[in-house]
Amino acid sequence: MDKKMKEGNLTEPIGQNIIKLISNLCFSVFVFSVLILTVIAITYQPPDPWLETSKALTRVFTDVENATFKTDTSISITGEDLDPATNTVPAAMPSITEATIEKSEEKMANFSSDPKPSCEEMKVINCSDPYVLIAIVKFNLKRFKSIAFLEYQMPVSGSKPNECDVAWRFRNKKEKSWRKYRDFRRFRIGLGDNCTYRVEGASGWHSGLNARRPRSRFNTTRSGGNAKVTRPFRDDEINDTIPILGSESAFKKGKYLYYSRGGDYCKGMNHYIWSFLCGLGEAHYLNRTFVMDLSICLASQYSPSNKDEEGKDFRYYFDFEHLKEAASIVEEDEFLRDWKRWDKTHKRKFPVRKVASYKVTPMQLKKDKSTIIWRQFDAPEPENYWYRVCEGQAAKYIQRPWQALWKSKRLMNIVTEIVGKMDWDFDAVHVVRGEKAQNKELWPHLDSDTSPDNLLTKLEGVIQPWRNLYIATNEPFYNYFDKLRSHYKIHLLDDYNELWGNTSEWFNETTLLNNGRPVDFDGYMRVAVDTEVFYRGKTRVETFYNLTKDCKDGINTC
Repeated sequence: MDKKMKEGNLTEPIGQNIIKLISNLCFSVFVFSVLILTVIAITYQPPDPWLETSKALTRVFTDVENATFKTDTSISITGEDLDPATNTVPAAMPSITEATIEKSEEKMANFSSDPKPSCEEMKVINCSDPYVLIAIVKFNLKRFKSIAFLEYQMPVSGSKPNECDVAWRFRNKKEKSWRKYRDFRRFRIGLGDNCTYRVEGASGWHSGLNARRPRSRFNTTRSGGNAKVTRPFRDDEINDTIPILGSESAFKKGKYLYYSRGGDYCKGMNHYIWSFLCGLGEAHYLNRTFVMDLSICLASQYSPSNKDEEGKDFRYYFDFEHLKEAASIVEEDEFLRDWKRWDKTHKRKFPVRKVASYKVTPMQLKKDKSTIIWRQFDAPEPENYWYRVCEGQAAKYIQRPWQALWKSKRLMNIVTEIVGKMDWDFDAVHVVRGEKAQNKELWPHLDSDTSPDNLLTKLEGVIQPWRNLYIATNEPFYNYFDKLRSHYKIHLLDDYNELWGNTSEWFNETTLLNNGRPVDFDGYMRVAVDTEVFYRGKTRVETFYNLTKDCKDGINTC
């Protein structure tokens, strides 16, 4: 009896211990799960359709109402912002890596017949020594991880005996296009172990003045004036001249799709892009050349005058050179001039099919033999929008060629300068305010959630103190974000206004395009530059995914 009692007393604590162990284990799993979920909640950013594929963009645009677009006008999306698979970098553009540098060093060691200079001789820095360039290349590869270096020029002497200036071409790894940019910097060179060159310090963006290209001059007057404008550096890679059809026989052999101006004119830029790519997509489907009007009407929401402004050049905003390479296009004035000349000199006119309604589908026009298919958009809004052509059944056949439309290289040069001045090492936050913050019915919490106090509280949990923080925003008051300056190195677009001021490369080049008349750096250009700088940030914080509970397109639209 006593023996059984003792056995019972022994099993009781064992059972209790097992129960306690299991309960403790379950509690630990619960705590761990909560921690995991908390981390996910803080760091998770829902996939942004702007950064995905053209199919995602199609979903975004087709979800809006049929009248005019209500998509977010504080961002500007073009082809180079899409999925990388859409824009692959050509194989002919290899980047410089540590492996290629090692091979260069091996070749130099094997084929050099000159005796290696002594340590005493090397104290006088010879910038043309190939080993100086190798030291600079190695330094850049370690310091700038987010850019791909494509080619270097031979270093030249800087302002002091131990300084060398060098220029190079590069592309940003986060940019989906294969466009090249240029930088030139000043490096302080010293000697390291075994009498090898090393970089002891480097100056900032465009500091290597002796390595930049010589200044060029051009005349801005059209009739014999002497006014000269000097620009610090011209991007000679931009070739956005208007293509010419050439001979009459070339014009005769062509097949053209011509859209007359419709209700899209003077609408927002997202609306314009959506409609323009519809026309370009139909031309591709019909295997025709698209007749393109280079004149854009800038909607009042983007213009400094707050009024619609006609006569803006397409090339201010978009990369015309890339468009010419990616799609078959002809400029409207050139096309109409050649058409008129043909009609004057030939009795037999070109066959022209006029299409009065978007309800005549591209599929119905597929086998049309006419030289010119002329779509006319004379109906009242919204029946006269170009994008209506690509609705319904046509949406299954027409693919909008997003990869053909990139932002202007001139604007992208500004983006690159801003990012370069932050040494490609910065975080970014997109703060949407403006009309949305004032509209409490659709965005009840936005104004409060993006107040300086709340911004600081939320950013402190995501971004390390004293980081470079670029704020892409439509907030009109420059000092609105001053409270954040005690925690971060704040950068705003207006901090870089010299990049489009009247002595800038951008100003001079756009003035040339505009026949000698200065061009305003308008609201859409600001949005385009803000968007691209934001996308290059190492940590990105979005308004509607990270800062506020409100939905991007208004209440109950999440």
